[in-house]
Amino acid sequence: MNDLSEKEQIDELRGWWKENRAWVLSGIAIGLVAIIGFRMYKTQQLTSALQASVRFEELVDAVADNKLEQANSIAGTIFSENSETVYASQARLAMARLYMDRGRDADAVEVLRPLATASGNDPVQLVGRLRMARVLLYQGKPQEALDLLDEPADTAFAARFRELIGDAHAELGNVAEAATAYQSVLGDVAAQQTVNVQLVQMKLDDLPDLNAPTRPEATDDAASADAAVEESAAEETTE
Repeated sequence: MNDLSEKEQIDELRGWWKENRAWVLSGIAIGLVAIIGFRMYKTQQLTSALQASVRFEELVDAVADNKLEQANSIAGTIFSENSETVYASQARLAMARLYMDRGRDADAVEVLRPLATASGNDPVQLVGRLRMARVLLYQGKPQEALDLLDEPADTAFAARFRELIGDAHAELGNVAEAATAYQSVLGDVAAQQTVNVQLVQMKLDDLPDLNAPTRPEATDDAASADAAVEESAAEETTE
């Protein structure tokens, strides 16, 4: 009875295998392809990162030697072939510095723009926004700088953002907003590690006094009186 039962079980297993082996083998094949594909993807990522690392070192040397044409070529390769690596972001920061050293602020803005306007708040992106905002302020575009400077959640960058927000408002003539931004920096103990608080205090002190009395505009009667005095003085001089 037991032998018959085992034989039946074997026959059932053979029947199941005959009916389902195609699906089982397909599943195994798909699993192997997925594993191999994942390993190939990781290998490609590693290769790209290694290439980008070498290229970035070459870029740093070109920037240090002030070789703009060579730096442009290397950076272009990194942007096109290694765009998913952190070296692409670092290359944008390096090129922006070189452009500013050459007085090409418009090029600095354009090379920083993809980094500064990308979604996300990782430290390299925040540095990109700060640098682009500074260049925009240098160009006399405070509103564009202000539009770029949403205060980040990362407290390590908050004070630097607030200082530039204050600078932009000051350029726009928004004295109250500028004062609020500067005061928030000065009231932040941690800010002393990231900004020059003495400079921020000087910026605050240099803002126009909101409570200072303004000179009233001359009324029509006052203007007429002034004109009469001037006319009388002219007549006396003639006599």
